[in-house]
Amino acid sequence: MTEKSFQDLPLGDKHLREDVISSEDIYGGIFLKMKRDKVSLPDGEVAIREYLTHPGAVAIVAILDDGRVLLERQFRYPINKACIEIPAGKLEIGENHLLCAQRELEEETGYTAKKWSYIRRIHPVISYSTEFIDIYLAEGLVPGPSHLDDEEFLDVFAAPLEQLIVWVEEGEITDVKTTISAYWLDRYCRGLAEPSPLN
Repeated sequence: MTEKSFQDLPLGDKHLREDVISSEDIYGGIFLKMKRDKVSLPDGEVAIREYLTHPGAVAIVAILDDGRVLLERQFRYPINKACIEIPAGKLEIGENHLLCAQRELEEETGYTAKKWSYIRRIHPVISYSTEFIDIYLAEGLVPGPSHLDDEEFLDVFAAPLEQLIVWVEEGEITDVKTTISAYWLDRYCRGLAEPSPLN
């Protein structure tokens, strides 16, 4: 049997949608909230959906003048491991996304950037969270002092893209925003991808 192609699928998503019947808050933390919704399925049946609401975040692919990528190593409590990641941070309510990226880069690494571009939005955990991450490209970096939050501890370092790819391939890097950014940057360096310029 030959599987159909994307072009063979029905137009739109009405036949897949789930509609909210009722919604309740079941947990509220410092910035994560858990909700439980009763939904109507496409076949008319009813199901329960639990998910976390998240204010969203930004991440930065910051490139030094020598071509190396600016990285951080930070302990991530939920998986009990120090992880290698690109700089990132969560949005404050109503905060401009680019300004958040600029703030996070400077606070965490001390660097500011002369040129900013937009790469893309990703949804890292679509099955149980509203979280999105807007990824930016920062070039023309200028060093300066970092301003870490009181409860924030991290190492800042730089590595060539080739090493970044090796860490992803070997499973040393498992963070999704860093993995996606590494492959995007590889395509960008080979002229196969372009960021969107910001006015």
